[in-house]
Amino acid sequence: MGDSIVLGRILGVRVGINWSWLLIAALIVWTLARSVFPSTNPDLSGGTHLAMAVVAALLFFASILLHELGHAVQARRDDVEIVGITLWMLGGVAKLTGRIPSAGAELRIAIAGPLVSLVLGLVFAGAAAVLPLPEPVDGVCAWLGYVNLVLLVFNLVPAFPLDGGRVLLASLWLRSGDLVRAAGQALTVSRVAAIAMIALGGVLLFTGSVTGGIWLAFIGWFLLQAAAGEARQRTAETRLADVQVRDVMTWNPVSIHPDMSLSDVVDEVVWRARYTTYPVVEADRPVGLLPFATLAAVPRDAWGTTRVADCMVPLNRVPVLSPGLPAVDALAVVGSSETRRALVVEDGRLEGILSIADLVRALEIGGPEKSATG
Repeated sequence: MGDSIVLGRILGVRVGINWSWLLIAALIVWTLARSVFPSTNPDLSGGTHLAMAVVAALLFFASILLHELGHAVQARRDDVEIVGITLWMLGGVAKLTGRIPSAGAELRIAIAGPLVSLVLGLVFAGAAAVLPLPEPVDGVCAWLGYVNLVLLVFNLVPAFPLDGGRVLLASLWLRSGDLVRAAGQALTVSRVAAIAMIALGGVLLFTGSVTGGIWLAFIGWFLLQAAAGEARQRTAETRLADVQVRDVMTWNPVSIHPDMSLSDVVDEVVWRARYTTYPVVEADRPVGLLPFATLAAVPRDAWGTTRVADCMVPLNRVPVLSPGLPAVDALAVVGSSETRRALVVEDGRLEGILSIADLVRALEIGGPEKSATG
């Protein structure tokens, strides 16, 4: 699930929202203002109900963000890199790169989010029950306490990508000591749980609870697709288990200087070495990438006056990897990047370039020995 809008960074973690978040945020505000708060606080005005709904929706998504930050903080403690957090229609997702080092780390990271939701639920519910709050504040706190506890229970359903699926995987891994076997068992349970939700949604749909049935079936369908994605990820980890970036990258790629004009690039480089992307190097150090599509987008009559530096993708927007990085870790980084490519650098010098196509080819043929002959 990709970001549509990047909000910024919290504790060094990039936070963004997907466009689908806007849809569900509007739906939550509408439901709270038109149904929930008029039912729980009927003596308040419509304007107050709307204000309560807006505040409650914002705090609800803040709660989800804190839930995901719980995962992120614990992941850092276990030396797992965080790509970022994305809020979207069904909540939030903390995107991690690399393999979880142990079953214990998997369990700690998985359970950190639900623990945050538990604390938030108890704090909001306790405040509503014990403190002498103004009625609008009391109503918002009561709803937030309820919804955080519901979120906790839902997230513990044993299905990927929910936390319950991760907790199940960690528990099976701890018991057997075999990650591949544990992942297979957890994926089977995940598919069964998703299918059960779809079936229950169908039952509710045909017994009169149309809205609840549609939502439950939709969530079950999403979880079923997520289980398939998790299976592909586990297959990738298995096939690339002993592969490093150096085994699949292109060594000593054709590079260009940032001060070259685009016409010089075409005349001196492109005609003799046609590639889709060219690393940009200055004083033996990479400074960016020039995709040929970017060059082609510049009007031809401007090639002579346009430098490579004027239209290249700068280094701060290009993944930089080391040759010894496991290929499965590189797959997550390159696959989520805007360039779909990474520069491979060692001791500050460009060693090669790695594309998503290189990694997909390695997945298809499996292992460094075969990929070296492809």
